[in-house]
Amino acid sequence: MFSLCRPSSASSTPLRGLTLLVGLLAAGCSGTKYIPEGAKLYTGGAVKVKSDAPVPNEAALTTELESVINPKPNASILGLRPKLYFWHLGQGKTRGLGHWLADKYGEKPVLLSQVDTQQVKKLMVNRLNNNGYFRPSVGSKVQVKGATATVDYTAFVGKPYLIKQVSFPEGDTLLTQAIRATQAGTLLKVGDPYNLQTFINERTRIDGVLKNQGYYYFSPDFLLFEVDSTLDNQANVYLKVKSSISRRAAKPYVLSRVSLNTDYSLSDTASAGRRPFIYQKYRYFPDEEVFKAKAITNATFLYPDSVYRRRRSDQTLSRLMSLGTFKFVDIRFRPDRSVADSAGYGHLISNVRMTQVPKKSLRAEVLLVSKSNGFVGPGFRVQFRNRSALRGAEQLLVNVTGSFENQTKAGANTIGLTSYELGADAQLVVPHLITPPFDIRLTNSDFQPRTTFGVGYRYVERLEAFQEDVFNLSYGYTWKTKLTNEQELRPIDLQYIRLGSVSDQFRALLDSNAFLNNSFRQQFILGSSYRYTYNQQVLEQRRNQIYFSGGVEVSGNLAYLASSLTGQTKQRNKDGSEAYAVLGQQFSQYTKVDLELRNYFRTSPNPTSGNKIATRLLIGSGLPYLNSTVLPYLKQYGIGGPNSVRAFPARGIGPGTYMPTTTRQEATNFYDQVGDLRLEANAEYRQDLFPYVKGALFVDAGNIWLVNEDPKRRGGQFSPSTFFNELAVGAGAGIRIDVQFFVIRFDVAVPVRYPDGRTSNVDGSARSSAPVFNIAIGYPY
Repeated sequence: MFSLCRPSSASSTPLRGLTLLVGLLAAGCSGTKYIPEGAKLYTGGAVKVKSDAPVPNEAALTTELESVINPKPNASILGLRPKLYFWHLGQGKTRGLGHWLADKYGEKPVLLSQVDTQQVKKLMVNRLNNNGYFRPSVGSKVQVKGATATVDYTAFVGKPYLIKQVSFPEGDTLLTQAIRATQAGTLLKVGDPYNLQTFINERTRIDGVLKNQGYYYFSPDFLLFEVDSTLDNQANVYLKVKSSISRRAAKPYVLSRVSLNTDYSLSDTASAGRRPFIYQKYRYFPDEEVFKAKAITNATFLYPDSVYRRRRSDQTLSRLMSLGTFKFVDIRFRPDRSVADSAGYGHLISNVRMTQVPKKSLRAEVLLVSKSNGFVGPGFRVQFRNRSALRGAEQLLVNVTGSFENQTKAGANTIGLTSYELGADAQLVVPHLITPPFDIRLTNSDFQPRTTFGVGYRYVERLEAFQEDVFNLSYGYTWKTKLTNEQELRPIDLQYIRLGSVSDQFRALLDSNAFLNNSFRQQFILGSSYRYTYNQQVLEQRRNQIYFSGGVEVSGNLAYLASSLTGQTKQRNKDGSEAYAVLGQQFSQYTKVDLELRNYFRTSPNPTSGNKIATRLLIGSGLPYLNSTVLPYLKQYGIGGPNSVRAFPARGIGPGTYMPTTTRQEATNFYDQVGDLRLEANAEYRQDLFPYVKGALFVDAGNIWLVNEDPKRRGGQFSPSTFFNELAVGAGAGIRIDVQFFVIRFDVAVPVRYPDGRTSNVDGSARSSAPVFNIAIGYPY
């Protein structure tokens, strides 16, 4: 039977549901009614630091002392403790709703009798000593209020001990000389408070430096700090090497031999019976039938006859794994007893063992295509992959794709909603930068840079509208300097779209709309692009994660310069504009900038929790000039749909305050409602509900605008004084089925504000506030 804290007056039958909800939220008023008789509910503790002298960083010290207070009290929300109520529901039950609620959401009461104040005070004294407050004292006092109790702690400290002097070890051995050489970067600063964690970090720092100077067997445990604290609140620090250090840990090592085994397996017995061949002093196994030795040595930073450096070992592991041709890589080191020590240096043998993935693979997939423009439908992809196409770890990918798509959210009069696509493309990814005459290796990066060559073709047919052929050719570089940073430069990014057969209805649309006609005519894109991405999502333990992506794309500038310098004649268009052509085809000239900023804040300290607040800001600007009056159609922005402002259909917003009102405008809205500028903002709260099921509440806002005025789309041009009031706003909720490798998303949203701000249509009828349902694959951002 459910026991609730209810008002004294009886509730009528229609209010029972409300009474139940209030009871659940109140959770037994405060949770104290579930405490055993004579016991007190422990509600936490506080710490106060007292001293006759100023306490540096008192807030941080107090926080550290509070962290050792145990146990933690029951969770509380505005004085209510709902988890205690759910725990009470499961008392004495082994199954049923009450047991499930208690197991899932309940929390057993934390009582005052469970608090060991003596142990907590010992921990606090230890933390104070670690922070340089020697000989402190800590007192505690229990504060009782009704059925609850708190424990307040008071720490009495004197002046903190400060570092007066730091001495590094004396001596003329290679080890002591190497340790002294690190003193310039020491973390122990004269005048700083004594802090145990700083001493631990200093040992780790020195060990890291030594590991990169050949001291393979050295360990931080071999370093010892002696502290003289007999002075008046000052401490002299003496860094020493333990006398028990082993002989091999006290000397640096040289790599006398480096073996590279590209065909290692668990059953391999150290390449027994196989003779390696020597390439640039490397011992290379087994042969060059799959990988040329140069391709592997280019990703190897362990050099024969060089000093061992841990940094180079880690870099080699990362580079070899990022080739994409090995599923397992490890590096083993062992002493080389066949070479005598020289000049105090020992010698190591390094074995780099690589286990290959199959060189060639064929993969077929049946897909549910879901695009940001609202097209959905079945599709397929067949991919052939060769992971060492030219025996240099080059990856050759050949894709054949096809799809049938239908745009279900546009107006009934819109043409071209049904689309067929068939395409083929190929990419050759070379695992180094091809930059003749320069040889750029990015030797300080852990990640393998790449040069990519791409070529592709797509056949597209939109029923009742048009058929087009899309060709693309690209050449570019991708590289990373850090785990969170990635850059992509495409000096050549060519696209050519040839408009084939056109229906009479679509031809009439082009003839009646100069902007639309121009955007479909100027489809020869001679582009170059650059993009920088900063992504903290790879730092999974981080509670607040930032994602930024910024890119710039330019097209037609060199072609325009060459055409004007060589005196080429411009072609004249029907609308009176003139433009240069290359191979008889006019080319687009524009500059396009896209910025995306996301922030993910996890509301729970648990790194595995999916409870987070996700926000996104999108800013885009495309400026056509000289040879163009409008951006190419495929480069224009659209807004709305399942990955954008979800309360409006795909390309159902803007540009500006423009809204289709006539039958003809509704027929072209999918093509007309695009623009040169974009501003969009999204905020979403995501909550774990059940295993593999998550919920979300969200708000979206945004619009697009034109750079140049279009008489056919009144209100579409951007104005700095009015753009903020022209944002469309929607809000809603969603359910996501998230099985890690696949996410299906169901969102429902309602329009909160239309771009023109009106609540009624032109004919006086009320604006629709009906919910819009979206089904999509993956998260919107």
